[in-house]
Order: sequence, then structure tokens, then C-alpha cells
Amino acid sequence: MVIRDTIKMSLKNLRINKMRSFLTMLGIIIGISSVILITSVVAGAESLIVNQVQGIGSNLIGVLPGASEQDGPPAAVFGIVITSLKDDDVEEIKEKLPHIIAGSAYLTATEIISAENVQTTVTVFGVSPDYPNIAETSTQIGNFFVEEDKASANRVVVLGSEVLDNLFPGQDALGKKIKINKDNYTVVGVMKSQGVVGFQNVDNAVFIPITTAQKRLLGINYVGFARFKVDKEENIAETVDGIKIILRERHNIDNPTGDDFTVENTAAALEVLGSITGALNAFLVAIAGISLIVGGIGIMNIMLAAVTERIKEIGLRKAVGATSRNIITQFLIETVVITLTGAVIGMLIGIFLAFIISIVINSLGYNWNFVITFTSIAMSSVFSIAIAIVFGVYPAKKAASYNPIEALRYE
Repeated sequence: MVIRDTIKMSLKNLRINKMRSFLTMLGIIIGISSVILITSVVAGAESLIVNQVQGIGSNLIGVLPGASEQDGPPAAVFGIVITSLKDDDVEEIKEKLPHIIAGSAYLTATEIISAENVQTTVTVFGVSPDYPNIAETSTQIGNFFVEEDKASANRVVVLGSEVLDNLFPGQDALGKKIKINKDNYTVVGVMKSQGVVGFQNVDNAVFIPITTAQKRLLGINYVGFARFKVDKEENIAETVDGIKIILRERHNIDNPTGDDFTVENTAAALEVLGSITGALNAFLVAIAGISLIVGGIGIMNIMLAAVTERIKEIGLRKAVGATSRNIITQFLIETVVITLTGAVIGMLIGIFLAFIISIVINSLGYNWNFVITFTSIAMSSVFSIAIAIVFGVYPAKKAASYNPIEALRYE
């Protein structure tokens, strides 16, 4: 009964001093909403990356030119041009390793293409005929180009579904010509809609043979990267080792420390991702926790002011039999009520903001999961109670220390 009455009194005080109560809770509201928002955004970002990686495929191996540091990515990731990887490397790997069922070298470029006086900017992918198998997709109209087109560096092109709508709305594009970098290319197919894959909108892209991209579009003899599809996930490790052996032989590398390439697989990438996002989440939550401490200091200051305002009330309660323990309990409960009220408001704001972010990002075509974890809610609740107790003890003890006679005489 005493605790219930104290809680009622605390809520009454909150209503009487609305503005002061809000300012008291503001630090807690900001801190808790930050914790909820940060954990949700990190979890959502992780889901976005995982979904993109899984969209590429879980049984894929990627090869990038350039060696990587032990704890870092290869130089090619930072836009540094490295010419060590060739299409012949890719073809020999496909030929010699038994568990590889498809493989393709890749080149990418951003170009303005046109047809029938309509222009649009697209990503041009130079790939091998194995691309549909690797990407687990197919054409909705016509066919993908074949090995003969690659061998002869033919000017043939497969359109993404958005490109078809932009250049030939409501028309059959097969056999028609489009211009890429002033050269005419014949449309042989249109891909099914794939959306955003690997953070690229492949529907707003066109696909040409890798050799055509090298010789006719870019004038180079190297490739940007390569992907290989393995028959079973359990054969990935063996295939990775085989790729490294073949590339070292072809590039005349005797010591693995001299590798001029990097071989990774999606499963390993997801493991690294988990460790990175976990560390990032802890770091950001720790930063958000600083605002909780600031909020706790604010609560302590306000409670000290409240003690000073209510000295006569404290003296009167002690005069009619309240013990120091009763006074401490009263002020601690008031602190907890203020803090938990702020925490609940902060949780609702954090959840609302996280939900809005998920809606916005999904509307942009990305697969972002709205995630609110039980851990973040529980952690916020525990932090709030701990802050209330830690920063409420001193004001409560000060209130209990007053002599009832002196308190009743206080002006």
C-alpha cells in the first residue's frame, strides 16, 4: 500500500510540474531512443547486406585483383586499378576445377546509351555467357549471348527490364539497334526483373560479352573481378585453394605473401560482417549511453531541487512517524517513476523512428528488415532502473537526513 501510494504521489508530482518533469526526463528520452534506434539501424543494415550477399548466392567465390591486408579489403575495393587479373585466368580455372559449374569475368562501366532518339544512363556489364547461371536468373525475351559472341567480340547486347521500358516502351526490342559509345549493338534478349543485387540495380543495366567490353568499349586487356559458382557449399574451401594454386602458377608467384589477387567466398564474408556489425553496434550504443549518464545527472539535480522545495513536507512526515527508510523509499520511487516514464517515451520514439527509416529504405528498393530486439528493450529498461537508483540515492539520503524539527522551521 505504501509503495502504491508513493507511486501515485510521484505521478501526481509529474502532472503538477509538467515542464520540469519533461526537462528532467529529456536526457533519458534521448539516450533510450538513441539506443533503440542504433540497435535497430545496425540490425537493419546487417540484414540489408546479408540479403544482398545472399541474393548474389551463398555458393559463390569471388576473385579480386590485388592482394589484401590480413585485416582489410583488396586495393581494388578502393578504386585502385589493378591489371593482374585476366579473362584467360578465369577460363583456365573453369576448365581445371571440377566443382565449378559456372564462372565469369566482370567489367563494369557507366555509359549513356540511346535508341530511336531516346537516351538513358545505364551500367554496362561485360560478362561471360555463364552470367545467368551465376546470378540465377534468365531472359524473359530472347536469349543471352553465347560463347561464339564472346570469342568474336560481337556487338550484341542484353537489356535489363527497366532499360527496355525506357528505350522501347511497349515494343519488341529483339533485333533492334542501340548505341553504346557511338557503336551500334544488336539486342538479342531482355533479362527478367532482378531488382537491386549486390547494391546495384541490375534492371537498369545492359550486358555485353566481356571481350566486347574490353576491345570495343574500354580498350583494356584485364578484368575487374570474377565470380565462380560451386556445385555444393561443402566444396567451397577446396575450390578456393584450387583457385589460388592456379593463379599462382599463371602469375609466377612462388610465395603466397606475393599474391596479386584476393579470393573470398560469401560465407566467409557473412562471418566477417557479423563481427564488424557486432563491434560497431557496441561502440555506437556506448556513445548513446553517454547521454543516459548526462540524463541521470539531470535527474539528480532536479531531485535535489525537489528535496529543497519539500523540506517542510519531509519534516511533517517524520513528525507523524515516517522513518528515514520511508523517506529514502519515497524519493527513490519518485526517481524510478520519472526515469521509467522517460524510458518508455524514449523507447516509443526510437521504435517509431526505426520504423520510418525501414519504410523509406524499402521504398528505395532495398530489402531492409525492421528489427527491434528484445535485448535492446531489456538493456534500455535495466539501464533506466540502474540510472534511477545510482543518481537517486544521494537526493533520497539527503532528504532522509533532515531533522524533523529543523525541517518544520525551514523557510
